[in-house]
Amino acid sequence: MSTFAELGVSAPVIEALARRNMHAPFEIQSLVMPDALAGKDVLAKSRTGSGKTLAFAVPIVERVKPGGGRPKVLILVPTRELCAQVTDEFRDIGRAKDLRVASVYGGTKLREQSAKAEKAHIVVATPGRLEDIAERKLIRLDSIEILILDEADRMLDMGFQPQVDRIVRRIPKKRQTMFFSATLDGRVGYMAKAYTNEPVMHEIVDRRQTVDEADHRFIPVDEHGKVDKLIEILNEERGLTLVFVRTKRGADRLTQRLKQRGVTALAMHGDLSQGQRKRALHRFDTGAVDVLVATDVAARGLDLDNITHVINYDPPQDHKDYVHRVGRTARAGRSGTGVTLVTSKQQGEMSIVASELNLKIEFESEGLKVAKPRAVFTSGRRGSFMSPPRRRRV
Repeated sequence: MSTFAELGVSAPVIEALARRNMHAPFEIQSLVMPDALAGKDVLAKSRTGSGKTLAFAVPIVERVKPGGGRPKVLILVPTRELCAQVTDEFRDIGRAKDLRVASVYGGTKLREQSAKAEKAHIVVATPGRLEDIAERKLIRLDSIEILILDEADRMLDMGFQPQVDRIVRRIPKKRQTMFFSATLDGRVGYMAKAYTNEPVMHEIVDRRQTVDEADHRFIPVDEHGKVDKLIEILNEERGLTLVFVRTKRGADRLTQRLKQRGVTALAMHGDLSQGQRKRALHRFDTGAVDVLVATDVAARGLDLDNITHVINYDPPQDHKDYVHRVGRTARAGRSGTGVTLVTSKQQGEMSIVASELNLKIEFESEGLKVAKPRAVFTSGRRGSFMSPPRRRRV
């Protein structure tokens, strides 16, 4: 295995990484860093939790020179939570090279946020808010040297391609561009081709589509007994637990029912203000509250080290959502457990998901039956694969 030094990382940055107890690169970092440090365009296909943030953060910190009055690096991400987390990653190592980093996302004071971003070397942003402040001429993007699109597939799923396209037209064509995505097929592949110039492709091929490091459990339940089963699981030995539901109203309702049964829990969904979401995440991350009930959109990009359990209280809509959800645990080589509660009405739907992910044995181990194969997942969640998805509030 290569070391950070062998990859060309400087001593100050290596020391900053060591302070975070990072002494050896993950696979995606070893693959990407040499080309990224050389200034080449990069397409990287890697699943969630693989360590991809540092794969582009370290080369950026090494390549960007301090000084100048405008942003030199732009990182686009799909959600506020991921924006804050990527910014934190940069701050830790950016200090080693006197680089300033700023976040741009909704739910905060626009002009105050814009003032910080305009003077930063590195800007991490969600597409909607960045386009807003750019149109108001509160930030200029004509000095951008490096463009990163992180979780590009999620940005498309959430309907952000029009904003991304308009933002890219504002930045110089002569630049380094790096794409990081769980998939590079379909629309993501077309966008990657349009935005990059002779990119180098790196891919980590998994033995199966889901999270190998996680234990996967599918538990049959009666619809009226779901809360009881959930509490039974929560009373077992565990660490931080992320519980997924499909709707904002469902998150609030389940949180209240858990509290009534003596379980301390918090809800996370798009109707909360940014301050409320940030406080909820902080309390969850520090262990003050060890159960977070979240919708899929609100949990996009969550990267917390100590989540030991992910529970699908409501089943995911398809195999991609299953991977996204369970990918919140068992990250970067750690173990974890993914639990899905399955009612009789949901058994057929979930058996297809299990079959797609080669989890038939896990699905049948609790007495559930796998449905006969049929053609699935040939189109997007709504309409054909090429149809633009409906924008969802984040």
